[in-house]
Amino acid sequence: MTTAPTSLRLRLLAPDHWPAWIGLGLLWLLSRIPYHALMMLGGGLGWVFARIPGSRRRIARRNIERCFPQLDANERERLLEDNLRDAGRMLAEFALAWLGSKRAIARVPVHIEGLEHVAAAVAAGRGVLLTGAHFSHLELAGRLLVERGGVPLAGMYREHGDAAFEWAIRRARLRYATAMFTKYEIRACVRHMRDGGKLWYAPDQDMRGKDNVFVPFFGIPASTLTATHHLARLSGACVIPFFHRRLAGGGYELRLEPALENFPGADIENDCARINQVIERMVREAPSQYLWIHRRFKTRPSGHASFYE
Repeated sequence: MTTAPTSLRLRLLAPDHWPAWIGLGLLWLLSRIPYHALMMLGGGLGWVFARIPGSRRRIARRNIERCFPQLDANERERLLEDNLRDAGRMLAEFALAWLGSKRAIARVPVHIEGLEHVAAAVAAGRGVLLTGAHFSHLELAGRLLVERGGVPLAGMYREHGDAAFEWAIRRARLRYATAMFTKYEIRACVRHMRDGGKLWYAPDQDMRGKDNVFVPFFGIPASTLTATHHLARLSGACVIPFFHRRLAGGGYELRLEPALENFPGADIENDCARINQVIERMVREAPSQYLWIHRRFKTRPSGHASFYE
């Protein structure tokens, strides 16, 4: 668990980390651009990204084909195009979330609903586990909830391979998050929520390991993390779905929903299926903003053919 920024170590300035520092410098420059101009620039970057053939485009196309069979070929291609363009905005939103000033965040248009559900959990003396999905703007949504919604929030994250980038981004997140936990710090997460803390967790990625079950996601058997069930059971926290989307005219809608009833239950697979149903419903509200470039179905049940070949 990390709760305070750590000092810079000289070894992180070595030449093998220079590409990371250059990338961080570019993100910092992006974060200085006013919000609406930044979104226009992000849309332009996304247009370029959508023109580049590659594996991510193939992955997104396959995911969309299988998850939206009711769409015709032209509709799926439009959704794919919109989704790939969204990747450019995602880069801009990462920059703003990680490196934007408090003044810049205060100027972002945002509408927040459902804060009363968090207040109810606090009044009951319980912690909160916000459960959401990997939309392109998830980092910015988290910061907006903290700084504009007044919800102190910790997060779980996957460590970056470059130590310099990892140091800088963890430090940036801790400017607004109360703590950051890696996937190896489950006990610390549980203690945090037992003490009344609020944790944001998105369990919708295919992570190889033993703590997974196959349950439907868009009607497809998907390897699904059981952590939501275990975190809720061990901590006694309320599980509150957290939806967010970018609005067509600019700005964001953040929606905290009522806590899931009778969660966790006795059946892990049933609980995981419930979480997938919640996430699928969210994705259907803003399908072009979901991270379709992720190989959500890379792990297959025994005897099933590869999803992406």
